[in-house]
Amino acid sequence: MKDKKIKWITRTGVLTALLIAVQWATAGTSAFAGQYITGSCVNCVLAVAALFAGPLSAVVVAVASPFFAFLLGIGPKLLPIVPMISLGNTCYVLLLALLAGKDAPLWRRAVSLAVGAAGKALVLYVAIVVLLIPALGDAIKPQQAATFTAMFSYPQLITALIGGAAAIAIVPVLKKALKEA
Repeated sequence: MKDKKIKWITRTGVLTALLIAVQWATAGTSAFAGQYITGSCVNCVLAVAALFAGPLSAVVVAVASPFFAFLLGIGPKLLPIVPMISLGNTCYVLLLALLAGKDAPLWRRAVSLAVGAAGKALVLYVAIVVLLIPALGDAIKPQQAATFTAMFSYPQLITALIGGAAAIAIVPVLKKALKEA
């Protein structure tokens, strides 16, 4: 029992640190390309957490990472967006972890990825574009609203699919390396 807790804490901590490092390392890329590079890498780590470490660990990583990114000046510079990103990330990892299950066949992991990516994109679009931006009204500049609208629409689906596909390829190798296959 104690070994399981230590393994859970270690995996959660390592995945959170890896996610922050990925965000930091890709922060200097151009805005358009950066979203696709950073977003795909972040979603890869989130999907690895979901498929390898389990739903609870994945939720911790999904919720914590946008707050760390904000504190480090990596993520969007608008604090009310941060919890919405956590919500979208949580939707992604939970759908992946719960629908794929443990040691699911490739087709099931692929379907879970498609559902998880669509769920994340939908949650982020509704939470940020439909609800948050209009609620902020004049507190947000029109150009900033347009940027966030573009960021939190279809690119979220694309980066979640890319990152998740990479994770589906990585997790079996990771399990084999750690002799968990």
